[in-house]
Amino acid sequence: MTKRIAFFAYGLICYAIGMGSLFYSMGWLGNFGVPRTIDSAPEIGLGTALLVNLGVLVVFVVQHSVMARPAFKRAWTRIVPVSLERSTYVLFSGIAMGLMMLLWQPMGGTVWTVEDPIGRAALWTAYGLGWAILVGSSFLLNHFDLFGLRQAWLQLRGREYTPLKFNTPIFYSVVRHPIYVGWITLMWATPTMTAAHLVFALASTAYILVAIKFEEKDLVAEHGDHYTDYQDRVPALVPFAKGLPATASRRAA
Repeated sequence: MTKRIAFFAYGLICYAIGMGSLFYSMGWLGNFGVPRTIDSAPEIGLGTALLVNLGVLVVFVVQHSVMARPAFKRAWTRIVPVSLERSTYVLFSGIAMGLMMLLWQPMGGTVWTVEDPIGRAALWTAYGLGWAILVGSSFLLNHFDLFGLRQAWLQLRGREYTPLKFNTPIFYSVVRHPIYVGWITLMWATPTMTAAHLVFALASTAYILVAIKFEEKDLVAEHGDHYTDYQDRVPALVPFAKGLPATASRRAA
């Protein structure tokens, strides 16, 4: 029982670190409420700042992607208990995001700025909406499963983990990746777009577009026809977008 309690405590700590870094990023990206933000005063030269920022982005992307792949999970769970695999992923993701925000170098320069009060209010509303979609979408599936707490809780109770059934509630019936839609929205919805913010938004958006390809390959392998039918019916990111059905694309290939 002591071991189960220790595992659950570990899951709680991982959850706290992961969620803490996520919500800290709300102020970091929005330039409010935290001591150092994406647009704090520049401290080093533009070229050096760009290299540093690209470097920390690469670290975050590699961690976030590699640890999510099934092959890595199979190897990783030879070391980490299966019930703590997701919690450990959340822990490393939280640390990687925290380091990125800590080491990020503001770059100065303004790409655009919106002075009109209505325009600014609209962009801030979109920023908040992006966060609401991102966080809300996690609860539509199972927030605590996504962040590893459900796995830790089940092992505490001595129960076997059962994967979530394939489901497409609310946002997921409109787009396949509402969490990514929320993330893209909040990255671009800013009244003042600086050089550093633009680098972050461009790199993160590019990462999401690439990550979707790998993620959906894993989802097809896991859910089979359920997911391929879902691909045919529902667009990936743009609501109500019409395009070549996923199965037709595969046949053409």
